[in-house]
Amino acid sequence: MNQERVFKVLLGPHVTEKAAMAAERNQYVFKVAGDATKPEIKAAVQQLFGKKVDRVQVLNVKGKTKRTAHGTGQRKGYRKAYVTLAAGETLEDFSGAE
Repeated sequence: MNQERVFKVLLGPHVTEKAAMAAERNQYVFKVAGDATKPEIKAAVQQLFGKKVDRVQVLNVKGKTKRTAHGTGQRKGYRKAYVTLAAGETLEDFSGAE
């Protein structure tokens, strides 16, 4: 995987309370591109951070439906990945802001 695709697959860390609790279990959460596959995400994390990835779980988050003065609208959805690192691996520099 070339360096350009790595930065297109991983859009950034997803920083929430739930993600912080998952980090204690050696799972890290990233926002990823809509067309990213599990093998691409695994290869991107291994190449970017130099850590061994155990498994990847991907889910699609639907955008919320919100009411406005002109009717209802839809917020944009996104895709996120829970990346579990191998035993003994950690991401110390995993402190990003959205």
